[in-house]
Amino acid sequence: MPTNAPINWRNALTLASVAVLVGTELVGAGGAAGWAIGGLFQLGELFTHILEAIFILLALTGLFYFVRAALSHEPIRG
Repeated sequence: MPTNAPINWRNALTLASVAVLVGTELVGAGGAAGWAIGGLFQLGELFTHILEAIFILLALTGLFYFVRAALSHEPIRG
């Protein structure tokens, strides 16, 4: 059951900052990996963009699980 404890803004700001940093790194790495693999195997522009999209979606999924784990270790409320 959710509590009505006040928000700890220091923890919230820390988690938001880390999420932005990690998200930028993961999405950038996913896009770069798709571009590099597509270019290495000469897959063509369409398949390269599809590969980039797949890697970016995987990066966003990883970011979701990272933030979820971070919230369990560094609660915003309480």
